[in-house]
Amino acid sequence: MDKQRLKRVESLLRDELAALILKEVKDPRIDTLLSITEIKVARDLSVAKVYISYYADSKKCLQLVTVLNHAAPFFQQELAKRVRLRRMPHLVFLHDNSIERGFRITETLKRILPHDY
Repeated sequence: MDKQRLKRVESLLRDELAALILKEVKDPRIDTLLSITEIKVARDLSVAKVYISYYADSKKCLQLVTVLNHAAPFFQQELAKRVRLRRMPHLVFLHDNSIERGFRITETLKRILPHDY
């Protein structure tokens, strides 16, 4: 699959999955502070890695990853109804720690650089 089509599929899956989690999921363990930061789909559409972050803390995010991976078959089934693909990728939810990593880098730079910058 070419890169442009793959990017469109990733974007479509991200939008539909976000709407599904926000509007359809009734599980109280899944909070609305959850954010889908990125989806990476394999070229053969076999797997879609869904990166999530949680606003409050990373421990809660790791718990959400477990809950979402358990519910992945439900999400795949619902996405298959909404998105017309020949093959619906297997969803794997992962914790995205890039926001926390960026915050740590910023704090480190503030400590080591002079205040003039």
